[in-house]
Amino acid sequence: MQEISTKPYLLRALYEWCTDNGYTPHIAVRVDNQTRVPRQFVRDNEIVLNISFEATSQLQMGNEWIEFNARFSGKSHKIEVPVANILAIYARENGQGMAFPVESAGGEAQDSGADAADEPEVPAAPRAVETAPADLDASTDNAADKPQPDDDGSKGGGRARLKIVK
Repeated sequence: MQEISTKPYLLRALYEWCTDNGYTPHIAVRVDNQTRVPRQFVRDNEIVLNISFEATSQLQMGNEWIEFNARFSGKSHKIEVPVANILAIYARENGQGMAFPVESAGGEAQDSGADAADEPEVPAAPRAVETAPADLDASTDNAADKPQPDDDGSKGGGRARLKIVK
């Protein structure tokens, strides 16, 4: 029997830690043709999603997929993300969380309904990270309309920046 990855368990634990402490959990996702997200919010084949209780409906964090409904620019979308494609989970307020190596076998982001060959995830140790809050999340209606200021006051590019903490 093949051993189950620790990644989905760590994701659920960090999600619970965020919510227990009143933080807003976000996930950074590598988007490929297995990932079902609104493509207009994808930048450089990546998207950051707010997965808080307030931003999602019917959130299910399984061992293979994270699925939920969320609103983008006022329109409801069904979001489906393979656990293997999650780059990081972190708290928006303080950037504490964890980054993961991703070996995406799904190809380039094209059609969210396309099937791709499943390849086993390459086991690797997760790393604790600090991140800057991301501008793009499922609860923001106008995040894609204009860049939001970063912590330093400059205009952001809509991508989370990860800083490795040793």
